[in-house]
Amino acid sequence: MLLSSVGMFSRGKSDDRLESGSEAKRLKNNCALKLFYISCFLLIIFFIIFIYIQDSFKALFQKPHIYHKPISPLPPKACDVQVKDRPVIKVNNLNTYMIGSYMEHRFEKKQIKMIAIVHRYEHVTSSCVMCCNGRNVTSPAEFSIHTDHFNFEYGTASITCPLSSTCLSPTHVAIAARANLGSITSFQPIRNINIPTTYPYEFTICISVMYDYKSVLNLVQSMEMFRLLGAQRVVIYKTNCDSDTQKVLDYYEKSGFVEVIPWTITKHISVSHGWKINESPGQLHYYGQIPALNDCVYRYMYQSRYLALHDMDELILPFKVKTWRELLPELENRYGSHVGFEFENNVFPFNAKAHKDYEQDKWKNVQGTNILNYIDRLPNPPKVFNNFKIIVNPRLVLKTTVHGLLATVNGAFTVRVNNSVARMYHFKDFSYTPNTVPIRDDHLWDYVNDLIPAVSEVLQACGLIKA
Repeated sequence: MLLSSVGMFSRGKSDDRLESGSEAKRLKNNCALKLFYISCFLLIIFFIIFIYIQDSFKALFQKPHIYHKPISPLPPKACDVQVKDRPVIKVNNLNTYMIGSYMEHRFEKKQIKMIAIVHRYEHVTSSCVMCCNGRNVTSPAEFSIHTDHFNFEYGTASITCPLSSTCLSPTHVAIAARANLGSITSFQPIRNINIPTTYPYEFTICISVMYDYKSVLNLVQSMEMFRLLGAQRVVIYKTNCDSDTQKVLDYYEKSGFVEVIPWTITKHISVSHGWKINESPGQLHYYGQIPALNDCVYRYMYQSRYLALHDMDELILPFKVKTWRELLPELENRYGSHVGFEFENNVFPFNAKAHKDYEQDKWKNVQGTNILNYIDRLPNPPKVFNNFKIIVNPRLVLKTTVHGLLATVNGAFTVRVNNSVARMYHFKDFSYTPNTVPIRDDHLWDYVNDLIPAVSEVLQACGLIKA
């Protein structure tokens, strides 16, 4: 018993010592873990302080960043006067608006020809002010008001500026009242200074004027028909249009097929919306169509071999051939090259019966009227003036009007092309008497295999229809 008690006592002391050793070991491990966490925390704090000090030193020794607002280029000047390269420039102290200025090479002596809009009852002696080698040179301004003003108070004018031996090569020009020669506020560049040896375009179409335009489908159909007929350029004098039309214009401008010229005359003059002053009041005839057409003739005089002067809703279609490239040589062989060509107007009214052989479902939500549905034309009364349009060599033209030419070079004239050779197709809303018997004419359908896919491709590219 004694031995057993002693043994038991001895084992109790041993167990206590083991427990004390485990506790010490556990405390030691806890301290090590705390030291590890504290070290990590201090290391993170040190790293943050290091980054902050580094950035502070960079900011201290680097130059501060200064924001510089982009500087807009200064407007161009000629002879210390601002240059405005656009149509419709108000002449200071006069009721005159400069549209375009051009060098005239077709006479024995070169001169400057300006297309302008003038107040017909304002009679002020004016001068041309030309910038020539850095100095201003003046010459008398000779005004010739075109006869097709239709009794509106403003009309188109050709202003001639003779050149003197002291200034044979001016670069810019302005008009000023002779009593206020120092009052000019802007110059316009002179175009056509040089005559090229070749023309960039064979056929150019002058369209005037796009005003409140919304018929997107008709615009695309016309553009693609113009292209199929052989036009390489379409010039549009635009006042305003809707957003979808603008998408289409942007598409064609980007491709180089269309030039859009801002036509801002409505900011200055009240334009009529019709032909007759007693039915459509205003100060200038029909949106300013005539000065725009005259400007287009001079603007493209040395850029295009031929000009077609007609509206967006008109197509000049040949019969024996498919394109103008084939038609014009045939006409010149028949009538000569020193003439312009008139094409009989034929109306295809949108309120006639619709022939839906080529109706396109995917075009239905595009604003406009599908011209392929209208193949009935109205007969032309034999003794009524026909609203023909022309294709002409622009170098024959001095003054043009909507239907034909007012003045030409060396007695040039226009001839009416037989309607069995070519005629103009005019698609529009048009009222006619109930007893009128339309004539079926589906010649436009000869172009559908090329026209339909071309129109769809453009509408898809502009996001107006889905593929």
